[in-house]
Amino acid sequence: MALQLVIGNKNYSSWSMRPWVLMAQLGIPFEELKLRFDFSENSPFRQAVARFSPAGFVPVLVDDGFAVWDTLAIAEVLHERFPAAGVWPQDLRQRARARSVAAEMHSGFGALRSHCPMNIEAALPEVGARVWAEQDGVRHNVARIEALWADALAVSGGPFLFGAFSVADAFFAPVCMRLKTYALPISAASQAYVDRVGAAPGVARWIDDALAEQDYLDFDEPYRKQR
Repeated sequence: MALQLVIGNKNYSSWSMRPWVLMAQLGIPFEELKLRFDFSENSPFRQAVARFSPAGFVPVLVDDGFAVWDTLAIAEVLHERFPAAGVWPQDLRQRARARSVAAEMHSGFGALRSHCPMNIEAALPEVGARVWAEQDGVRHNVARIEALWADALAVSGGPFLFGAFSVADAFFAPVCMRLKTYALPISAASQAYVDRVGAAPGVARWIDDALAEQDYLDFDEPYRKQR
């Protein structure tokens, strides 16, 4: 039985994007189950997610009825199930560093997440300029992200953080989307990495699907009116 990945709206769901683009990019077969975000009490979204995960969040990886939630846990399960797929780097130290990088993304960069929520179809440079001017935390987050990318790429030589596309790149794919949407200022080297991630076939497929949704959710976009 094929793996099933339960996700939310592709335009908005940064957490769902991580395992989806990883599996798509590495050729790991799965069936997609997309649920439209609706966080009101007893909504169809909440009821559907509850069938798969007691945590009540997406994404959820379902393997023959067995559910795994949390993106890091999903990544580790995929590594165990498909050891030759390249989920993590082969080299021991590079694998340890990639896990450190992914874990830092998983638990950190709260200011960027809060002030620049993922919205792939939008172009919001005016919002980004205001956030950049007003939020020290966002500037510090971006500086750390750029340093992290530079260090990894200097060792690997690219094109991705640890050479081939891995969990680390999948975890930073939503960050790349944020940097583009809000036109936050980054170096030419960082921009080149953002462009490479966006052009990766698995990521490009997600972006195309997100652009095709045309599903405006006002609670996810408090900073603008519907166009």
